[in-house]
Amino acid sequence: MAKTKKKDQKKRRISIRFASILAMVSIIGFGEIILNSFFDLSFQKYMGFLWLTLMGIGFIMESKPKQIHRRNSNDSVTDITALVVGVMAIIAGILSIPQIGVDHPVFFATKGVISLIAIIFIAMETWVIKH
Repeated sequence: MAKTKKKDQKKRRISIRFASILAMVSIIGFGEIILNSFFDLSFQKYMGFLWLTLMGIGFIMESKPKQIHRRNSNDSVTDITALVVGVMAIIAGILSIPQIGVDHPVFFATKGVISLIAIIFIAMETWVIKH
């Protein structure tokens, strides 16, 4: 009886694509710290662009846009949400490049909302959703 119970349970695991993007975000942050500490080089102005763009790419990859129309309506809601958040993150990343320099309270609020949604998605992907 114990064997059938183990077979029915699904393991929680994070997707390889999403974990790769999170690893790249961590490497960029670590690289910024190393370059700033040892070589006094800083690309702090571009960190928002890099982080938001990588998060956007990660969300788009996680949503699997080519397969959204083939899925159940229940399964595709999170994928569509991830796709929309990913596109918004890329747009916010592009607008945060210093040469464009959008400095508006609504833009900062949008970046904050994208960051909060990213934290919720990371937590759900890591601990809640069973694959």
